[in-house]
Amino acid sequence: MARAPLLQLSGISLTFGGNPVFDELDLVVQPGDRVALVGRNGSGKSTLMKVMAGLVEPDKGLRVVPPGVVVGYMEQDPDLSGFETLGDYAASRLPVGEEYKVPMVAEGLKFNPDTPVATASGGERRRAALAKLMAEAPELMLLDEPTNHLDIQAIEWLEEELKNTRTAFVLISHDRAFLRALTKATLWIDRGQIRRREAGFDGFEEWRETVWAEEDEARHKLDRKIKAEAKWAVEGISARRKRNQGRVRALAALREERGSQIRRQGTAALELESGPQSGKKVIEAKGLVKIFGGKTIVDGFDLRVLRGDRIAFVGPNGVGKTTLLKMLTGELAPDEGSVSLGTNLEIAVFDQARARLDPNATLWDSLTNDPLMAVSGSSDQVMVRGNPKHVVAYLKDFLFDERQARAPVRSLSGGEKARLLLAKLMAQPSNLLILDEPTNDLDVETLDLLQDILGDYDGTVLLVSHDRDFIDRIATATVALEGNGHATAYPGGWSDYAAQRQASGGVVLEKPSSPTYAPQSKPAAKKAAEGLSFTEKKRLEALPGVIAKLEAEINKLSDFISDPEMFTKEPVKFRKASEGMAERQATLAAAEEEWLLLEEKNA
Repeated sequence: MARAPLLQLSGISLTFGGNPVFDELDLVVQPGDRVALVGRNGSGKSTLMKVMAGLVEPDKGLRVVPPGVVVGYMEQDPDLSGFETLGDYAASRLPVGEEYKVPMVAEGLKFNPDTPVATASGGERRRAALAKLMAEAPELMLLDEPTNHLDIQAIEWLEEELKNTRTAFVLISHDRAFLRALTKATLWIDRGQIRRREAGFDGFEEWRETVWAEEDEARHKLDRKIKAEAKWAVEGISARRKRNQGRVRALAALREERGSQIRRQGTAALELESGPQSGKKVIEAKGLVKIFGGKTIVDGFDLRVLRGDRIAFVGPNGVGKTTLLKMLTGELAPDEGSVSLGTNLEIAVFDQARARLDPNATLWDSLTNDPLMAVSGSSDQVMVRGNPKHVVAYLKDFLFDERQARAPVRSLSGGEKARLLLAKLMAQPSNLLILDEPTNDLDVETLDLLQDILGDYDGTVLLVSHDRDFIDRIATATVALEGNGHATAYPGGWSDYAAQRQASGGVVLEKPSSPTYAPQSKPAAKKAAEGLSFTEKKRLEALPGVIAKLEAEINKLSDFISDPEMFTKEPVKFRKASEGMAERQATLAAAEEEWLLLEEKNA
């Protein structure tokens, strides 16, 4: 016998500020559903989740929850007023005798339930809200970015808990690895409409591109039909006026249909310009010792960073990743040891605290009053990589509309604040990027674009992130801070680090002098002697994907420049596309040669 849905939305329409968010939206959540809710920043994911939770009343439509079904919602900014501690808040709706659940969940999420509400950080408040929901275990959980402010260990704990729960859940997250591991269905919000796919997040991008390609083909056919009908109307209507008024009305209907189609939002115009080339050696750290607040951050840490390295720093919250970054860039002095910076460095910083954003300033003032972007004698221009540009035009590059230019920064969503900070970061040339938690709140498309531009960036990148997938895509080396002063460098990204640590039985390995040469456990060393080293094996596994991606990019660029009118219409784009194709062809040849060499060695 079929079970009743846990939640049903029918004909939901909602308008904010005169702009439609949803129109005639239908949605059903069944028992056991594990659903990824995806869409661009600003598409209405969080708003829809609040409608599902009953916290936002739609303009029209119906929300149905069967009697006895409890829908739990993880609040982004929970109201903790009236509670002394985070634990009091998390246990506030639990039946008497079940308060023991809160410390169990708090241990996994890594926060202290006894922390006073008055002194709790924003991240601790969010973890308390998540602990409250997990302890209550309602029939349906609505989770809006639950991994924000969690370190990788806490994310993995939460992932395991959600894998084992019988509770249905709907999940918003930018963390690809988290979504892939947990979801079995995907809800995609796109321009006020929602589509459902009975498969998890893995494969979402391919599905999305297929839907968009079909949409583009249908629009192209409609445009051709309108053009043909319009030509007929101009050339032949006078001779057939009485008999063909129906065809004229059909043409008007076609134009109305075309006009009602909502154009897809573009991607942010992210672009990094490298400053003058730095010296080959960017940072040399020797024997670093730092004790901060009674806690040993590093004890005898060595690291050599060379031009072009992409180094990720990972570890639990509070272990000292940001402190180590500040020591490596000279902002903070070590207690012992030395840091030597290379020559000609131009540093740009993305800080997780968003310290460069004044919440009370408007977006306009936030850019024009920034000393690194201000244009002398102008109140409506900003300096973007050495060239003046109108502030609204630059904001539009980052998907802000003109009305938002005079809005306060505090009115922005988390993703919008991250995009504004990226706008500041990318206005200045640099050759050393410090990215401290850049992935929080960004949508998948913007993360893809950020990954691409970091791949083309000529400078050096130091990255702190809890996004395992992003680290794997970006990092050439990973420094793991594991507490008690232990900090060890490993080649590759998060998966490489995890595999090497597992091979060592979880033992913290000795520190290499450079992230380029990480030590191997005995089993790994034996394997390397027999054939490929660990790093070579991972590279061999990755190369087919790299080659396929390069081939796809070359095909796209080839289609673009094959248009005979492109050279005269868009000469700059034509030149850039031609250069890009030549670069990718050279990279492809090198990748194929590398694959052949590794295959021969493996054989």
